[in-house]
Parts: sequence; C-alpha cells; structure tokens
Amino acid sequence: MDSPAVDSPAVPPRGQRVQQTIEQLRGRILGGEWPVGGRIPTEPQLVTALGVGRNTVREAVRALVHAGVLECRQGSGTYVVSTDELAPVVARRLTDDRMAEVVEVRRAFEVEAARLAALRRTPEDLVALDGALAAREAAWRSGRVGKFVEADVALHTAVVAAAHNGMLAELYASVGAALRSTVAHAIGDTLRPQRYVDHGRLVAAIRDGDPGRAAIEAGAFLEPPSGA
Repeated sequence: MDSPAVDSPAVPPRGQRVQQTIEQLRGRILGGEWPVGGRIPTEPQLVTALGVGRNTVREAVRALVHAGVLECRQGSGTYVVSTDELAPVVARRLTDDRMAEVVEVRRAFEVEAARLAALRRTPEDLVALDGALAAREAAWRSGRVGKFVEADVALHTAVVAAAHNGMLAELYASVGAALRSTVAHAIGDTLRPQRYVDHGRLVAAIRDGDPGRAAIEAGAFLEPPSGA
C-alpha cells in the first residue's frame, strides 16, 4: 500500500491519484524534461518529486509502458521511447498487407488538411510551404531515397500545419512512421523519373486560397497501393 504519510485519506482516491500521476509524467515527457531515448528518474526519486506513494508511481509508470511511451529495461532503468501513445499502436499495425489502409487514412487526413490550409494559410505558412517544396525538389535531385522520403514527409506535415487544426496535427503526427513507410513503399529503392509526383500544384492551390482544388491535388497522389 502507499505510505499513509503521503497518500492519506485527505488526498483524492487512488484511481484519481494514479491518473494525475500519469498526467504529470506525460507532461514532463512532452515538455522535454525527459527526452525520447533518455532515462526517467528512479522510482524513489519520482515518489519524492511527485509527492505520491510507491504503488501510485509504479502503476502510473506501468500504464505508460503499456501505452508504448516508456520502456522498462532490466538492470538499467525506465526509458522514454515515444512522446505519443498512439504512434506505437499504429506502428504495430503497419504491415505490407495493410499498406492500402494506411494510404486511405493518409488520404482522409491530407485531403481535409489541404482544404483547410487553403482557407486558413498565413504568410508564414506560405513561406514554410515554399521552403519545404524547394527542399523536396532538392532532395529528389540528390538521388538519395532516404533524404527524399524525409523531405516529402516534411512538406506534407507543413500542409497539415497550415490547416491550423491542433487535433488534426496531433493525429497526423501519430501516423508519422506509417507515413514514411507509404512514401518509401511508393518510391522503392531508387528515385526513378516515372515515380516522381509534382507537389507544386498542391502548394499553388493553397496559396491561391482554392480549397476545392487543394483537396483534389492532395488526393490525386494518394491512391493505393502506390500513393506518395
């Protein structure tokens, strides 16, 4: 049981304490205090820092391990492996035979994001989009597949950011690994001219404030199984 000196009857019920502790841990992870790849404090240190009992800390950590945010390594400690609880779930479901489903999810996100971006883009968004588009073109010319995949993802992410919908941006970030996989799957091992897809028209539609055209352009290159 938790120590009465810490978790006394005057404090919230146990289940509520655990949830509050989970939120405190998550807040420190999202705030960058404990970065991905880093080890979080020991259980006794967390008890002192958070002002709750050992069992409360243990349950909160266990919940975040189950969610894929933390990972316990025997004899070493507990490490941050993700800032996003949904990302590991998506990653576990990502297999070649489900690639078409991933593209459909991308289409659902990106078509609406492009439509909203055309309505809400700011001058700063347009600068970011132009920069991301130029970087994508440069990456293609470099002939390096990995570099191009990252540049392509960065452009799509910039479009989502220009939509100015926080929940959409968070959900889109959760499928980051899946997004990279669909792009890499479409491109293959080599950057071949026949696989090049122009994204300049998409950026132009957003700049012109044309939501219908932006949505059409965003959906045009997201057709299973080779959309990128």
